[in-house]
Amino acid sequence: MGMTMTEKIFAAHAGVPEVRPGQLIMAKVDMVLGNDITAPVAIKEYNKIGVENVFDKDKIALIPDHFTPNKDIKSAEQALVMKQFARNNAITHYYEVGRMGIEHVLLPEQGIVAPGEVIIGADSHTCTYGALGAFSTGIGSTDMAAGMAIGETWFKVPETIRFELTGEMQPWVSGKDVILYIIGLIGVDGALYQSMEFGGPGLASLTMDDRFTIANMAIEAGAKNGIFEVDEITLAYVEGRVKKPFTVYKPDADAVYAKTITIHLNEIPLQVAFPHLPENTRSVLEAGNVPIDQVVIGSCTNGRISDLAAAAKILEGRNVHPNVRLIVIPGTQQVYLEAMQQGYIETFIQAGAVVSTPTCGPCLGGHMGILAKGERALATTNRNFVGRMGHPESEVYLASPAVAAATAVRGQIAAPEEVFA
Repeated sequence: MGMTMTEKIFAAHAGVPEVRPGQLIMAKVDMVLGNDITAPVAIKEYNKIGVENVFDKDKIALIPDHFTPNKDIKSAEQALVMKQFARNNAITHYYEVGRMGIEHVLLPEQGIVAPGEVIIGADSHTCTYGALGAFSTGIGSTDMAAGMAIGETWFKVPETIRFELTGEMQPWVSGKDVILYIIGLIGVDGALYQSMEFGGPGLASLTMDDRFTIANMAIEAGAKNGIFEVDEITLAYVEGRVKKPFTVYKPDADAVYAKTITIHLNEIPLQVAFPHLPENTRSVLEAGNVPIDQVVIGSCTNGRISDLAAAAKILEGRNVHPNVRLIVIPGTQQVYLEAMQQGYIETFIQAGAVVSTPTCGPCLGGHMGILAKGERALATTNRNFVGRMGHPESEVYLASPAVAAATAVRGQIAAPEEVFA
């Protein structure tokens, strides 16, 4: 009986011939990640363990991105805890403001994560790196502390749902629309503690940025992880970027899946998720006349250069609606620099947007775009829970950068075609 991608990676990292769903294992980890919210708690617990050194200074990443640049004294103290720990332990992958970025955009960009690895992070959207064909999942701060100390942790092997992709996406449709469509189809608990494995002939039409977005939001379907088969597009992305050896794992032809779901990419329209769950999806053209007060383009879901390119194409020569605040947040300094070189930043500013330094900021209601009572935001972020971006009586709608830019121009939820008409 064969194994899925996640099962093969687990077996290799647990040092056993095979694993099966429901089995408890101890597996070695290739990267342990923490941010300015979760790492200080993990560091406090780590200090209680009593070890002299972290298990491997090259396999820990500390990224201050949630409340940075520091928004207040408390956030500054949180960031300082990280900085001091990184210095004391000579952590290789510590990125201060000015060099940092949103963690789940930065790590792949810098070649810190690779196919076939086991990656744990004290942030739920650590599942992003499954786009590279890695097993990657979010953990708690105490598990992060143990991971930094001993370089391994325990897992319950999940069942796997296979998503067989066919066809090609329609114009303007992106990975964000694909994952919103899937979550709308199966629900926010449709893959509860399961692995979402993506493959099939339709994979060839998805860019790496599409895949990062889809894997990023696997957690919004309740999944333990999302993982993509490695193909030429993946290998082209990691070539020259990843400087360490890695292993590509492919699912066996006789792998056992909990179920297989076929997704016809050509049938997916532009999507928008209404409050207050990512599963409340509908076609943008069916959204109705919903006025919007604030649009946010960025986050670990959609803060990459292709996201900014799509938004700039729509905003070029146009103005942000006078009733809308448009906030654009490049995912990393490198993305910011490339956006400047391509002229996107100038396009955003001339249109009437504000451009921020890389930060998670408004996604979690941190800063740089908090909502007041009764306000509505359309964001390219990943969650639209009650109070997610500010006041509990505000509303958040989720969509792609193309829909976000069109909405900023129209002042209400809109498709790009409505802007170009």
